[in-house]
Amino acid sequence: MIINVNKNKMENNRGLNFIWRSWLIAMFLLVGTGYGFAQNTDSKVANEDKSEARVTGLRNICVHVLQLEKTLKLYREILGFEMHDAEVFHGPGLKGMLAMKLKANDLMLTLSLTAPEYWHQVGPIGNTNHNHFMLRVNDITTIGDKLKAEGYELENNNYAKNKYTFFTGPNGEIIGLAEFD
Repeated sequence: MIINVNKNKMENNRGLNFIWRSWLIAMFLLVGTGYGFAQNTDSKVANEDKSEARVTGLRNICVHVLQLEKTLKLYREILGFEMHDAEVFHGPGLKGMLAMKLKANDLMLTLSLTAPEYWHQVGPIGNTNHNHFMLRVNDITTIGDKLKAEGYELENNNYAKNKYTFFTGPNGEIIGLAEFD
C-alpha cells in the first residue's frame, strides 16, 4: 500500500509540474511579445487625448424613498451617512419633492421623497424622484450628442445649456449626466 501512495504522489507532482511549467511558458510568451496584463507608458490609454469627452467621476446616487423611517435608520444609523443638507423642490416635475443629501466621506447619496399629492408627476425617465446614479462628465454636449445619435432619449434636450440630463440605459437603469459638481 505504501508503494501505491508514493506512486499517486509522484503522478500528482508530475501533473502540478506540468501546469506550473505551462503557466511559466505562457507568461514568458505574453511578456516577451508585449502583451502583458499591465499597461505600459507606451499604451494608447496612457497617451490618449485628455480633452476627449468622458466620465470623470460619480456625482451622486439617488434613491427614491418609500419608507422614510426605515431608510433613514439604514443609511444614517447602520451605514454611517451624515445629513449634509435637505431641500424641497418647486420646479416643473419636481414640485413637492424633498431631497435629503447624505454624505459618507466623498460619496453623496440623495434620498428623494415625494409628497403623496404629487405622485402623479413622477415620470418614466429622468425625473429625480426615481432611483438613479449621476455621473460627472467633462463635456456633456459631445456625450449627449453621441447618445442621441445612438437612439437614446434624453430627458433634458437643453443639456448643452443646463449642463445635465437623464436617460435610460439598456438595462432600464436611469443614468444622469452632469457637467457641474
